[in-house]
Amino acid sequence: MAKRLFDIMAALLGLAVLVVPGLWLAAWIKLDSPGPVFFRQERVGRHGRLFRIHKFRTMRVDAERLGGPLTVGADARVTRVGRWLRAHRLDELPQLIDVLVGEMSLVGPRPEVPRYVALYPADLRERVLAVRPGITDPASLAFRGEAGLLAAAADPEREYVEVILPKKLALAAEYAARASLWTDLGVVWRTMGVLFAR
Repeated sequence: MAKRLFDIMAALLGLAVLVVPGLWLAAWIKLDSPGPVFFRQERVGRHGRLFRIHKFRTMRVDAERLGGPLTVGADARVTRVGRWLRAHRLDELPQLIDVLVGEMSLVGPRPEVPRYVALYPADLRERVLAVRPGITDPASLAFRGEAGLLAAAADPEREYVEVILPKKLALAAEYAARASLWTDLGVVWRTMGVLFAR
């Protein structure tokens, strides 16, 4: 209950503080490339419930048709504004809406697309999906250079499925086993440190 109350209070505060900068970013996105401000994609949430995540759009509107769900290195589908948003993790800010409505938490395993969740081993799937997915978590901190790792791989899809995803799942399961308000505060602190260090 304390974790959920913290999520609600933080999401409300964050949305209130970011409304003006968010409008500025929305205008920048619209001016930079044609398409909607938000990118909505189906993700797998707590207990396997599907939901449509909110993110600032950082890619061309036809990005999914031109390539898969992975972003590899200097992906040509990413817009000019999108590169800046991704570099500063600002594309994730609209997920405060998902936190407020209860689909996500500030901290929790990053929500995956159904395609990759289908590959989860049964035991890890149950453990990872037992908690709400989050905007940040230990795995996203450990693999913040994921696009670069994939770019260096001969087969990015295989590298993600066979190497990166299992490691991320292990970290997510470890987090889920001890998730609490205090562990969340620690992850938020580490996330802020990474963001402000850029």
